[in-house]
Amino acid sequence: MSTTTRKVILVTGASSGIGEATALRLAADGHQLVAGARREDRLADLAAKVRADGGSIDVRRLDVTDRADVAEFVGRALREHGRVDVFVNNAGVMPLSRLDSLLVDEWDRMLDVNVRGLLNGIAAALPIFQRQGGGHFVTIASIGAHRVVPTSAVYSGTKYAAWAITEGLRLEADPSIRVTTVSPGVVESELASTITEPGAREAMRTYRADTIPPSAIADAIAFALGQPSDIDVNELIIRPTRQR
Repeated sequence: MSTTTRKVILVTGASSGIGEATALRLAADGHQLVAGARREDRLADLAAKVRADGGSIDVRRLDVTDRADVAEFVGRALREHGRVDVFVNNAGVMPLSRLDSLLVDEWDRMLDVNVRGLLNGIAAALPIFQRQGGGHFVTIASIGAHRVVPTSAVYSGTKYAAWAITEGLRLEADPSIRVTTVSPGVVESELASTITEPGAREAMRTYRADTIPPSAIADAIAFALGQPSDIDVNELIIRPTRQR
């Protein structure tokens, strides 16, 4: 890959699921990856996979709810690689529950990761993109940004917010900055394992009867990033054929 097409790409929540698959796919495409997540052991495994396949990756422990931590994550990538071309806001949590269960700590966690984490990423990367005269934001939202079901009220609220924030960013940003929202349907991941409410956990078993691999989302991200600079893929919804 030539230096004109090789990009410095930052991915949050890269230790599993969509984030891990995205890092693997984009590194295989020849880009420089900078992957962040809380679980350092999983990041080490990811780095080993990428390097074994000849890819280039840096890994950093990252808490997206900590604004200073995100700023340092992005700043260090800029210092080490000279630029930041893509920021993939992927980190997210999904502890579904009914509102009357009053699992308020879980509500707070979703707001912190899914909304404030997204804003922290934008705050860190946007000034760099403005100075460079270009860049690409990718937000991983959810099918929950387009529909609400029982137990998903707070989660869907955070994903509606993620959709709205990203759409606002697209409208406000200079045309040299591209903005893409990706809304996955049911994807094989660890997210469902964080559900603590028994009813929601049981409902999710049925809901997740049909899934697609996280690599399908990674492929969609690669498609959006690979378009010519005058084409902005604004939004993608990807879900299993049987999910209606």
